[in-house]
Amino acid sequence: MKKNIVISVLTLGLLGSVNVNATEDLSSMFSEGKTSGQIRTFYINRDDNTKPDNQIATAIGGHLKFETADYNGLSFGAAFYTTNRVLYDLESDTSSMLNTTLLKNDGSSYSILGEAYLQYKYENTAFKAGRQKLDTPMAGSDDARMLPNLFEAYVLSNKDIDNTTLIVAHVTKIAAGTFANAYDGKVVGATAGYTAVVGNTAEYQGEFTNMGTWAIGQETDGVSTVAAIYKNDYVSLQAWDYYGYDILNAVYLQADVKWKCLISDSVKPFVAVQFIKEDGMGSYATKDVDSMYWGAKFGASIAGFKAFVAYSQQSEADAGDALNKSTLTPWGGMPAFTQGMVTRHMFLAGTKAYKVAATYDFKDHGIDLSTTAYYASFDMDANSDYGTARTTNEPGFDIIYKPELVKKLSLRLRGNFPTEFGDNRDWNEYRFIANYNF
Repeated sequence: MKKNIVISVLTLGLLGSVNVNATEDLSSMFSEGKTSGQIRTFYINRDDNTKPDNQIATAIGGHLKFETADYNGLSFGAAFYTTNRVLYDLESDTSSMLNTTLLKNDGSSYSILGEAYLQYKYENTAFKAGRQKLDTPMAGSDDARMLPNLFEAYVLSNKDIDNTTLIVAHVTKIAAGTFANAYDGKVVGATAGYTAVVGNTAEYQGEFTNMGTWAIGQETDGVSTVAAIYKNDYVSLQAWDYYGYDILNAVYLQADVKWKCLISDSVKPFVAVQFIKEDGMGSYATKDVDSMYWGAKFGASIAGFKAFVAYSQQSEADAGDALNKSTLTPWGGMPAFTQGMVTRHMFLAGTKAYKVAATYDFKDHGIDLSTTAYYASFDMDANSDYGTARTTNEPGFDIIYKPELVKKLSLRLRGNFPTEFGDNRDWNEYRFIANYNF
């Protein structure tokens, strides 16, 4: 009896010590966790010839993130995102004049718990579940304005094979970012990275919404994805398959190759090709989708200078069949080589597009400054569901400066100047973005 009591006491003592140690370890997950984030200020001004005045907005926001240290491979993370309108007295409250691509659809400020996940890592395998940021070819953050697209997803990845990453994922919800407010459904919205349903942006933007509800207005079981990515010093290959239940299946392939020039080691040419094939399924509006897109890019870099030329082509459509022959990407994916800063017509049925761009980096001259100029052109078909046949052109520039005096601060000035974006519609747009990372 006494022996049993002693054993029981020892057992309780051991359990107690284990619990104490476990508590200390769990506590250290938070005490040794890391806080990070970004403060973003964004000003946008568009002079559109179809509007009575400039479309302007200024916002301040960003995100604050905390991620615990791992405990036997297990960790947790959360991130709070916010965008807040400022300079009310200097900007119009008229909905058509306020540039809502920095704000909620109705022009108001808003905040969201954009990330809340658990993560487990074991050797070369990682699993992440919950609200998170994704950046994949056909479903991505598209962080072009104040707040990005965010997702509720379950992602398993493995790197056991040298230079190779294998991914299996299932995505259930999307919280569309502020750039979604540039579109209001239809084919042009669905090919530009957002919903095909008129009114969906006003109702759901900035809120976690079923993937099917957001894309086509019908609740579905989400999107399952498998991928294989291979990278070495000279070659990058990736293959993705997206199975959007009751919507469509999308296959994305891309190959990138770079090499040293035989004439001079300082010249580094590169070439890339991409391919997208979509097939509809189910009984909804996308059931007859049967489209194909391909693109190619060739360029070279020498010292701080880099330039490329790209071309793409989308499958052609008969009259009234634009939706079925377009590349639909309602979940923020925007991988096209030929996209402009704002023009995304290359996925519309029958569109042939090209883009030339050149960048010069001044780091070798002692200043952290990058300057880019580009010109994109979109030869659009009469059956693209975007009015008559036309050629939309978009020149633009992008300047990024990181001052040495303020570490982790990035200042960015961008401009785009499309012509014939719509029926006799042109504009001049300027953006100033200040990002401070911590």
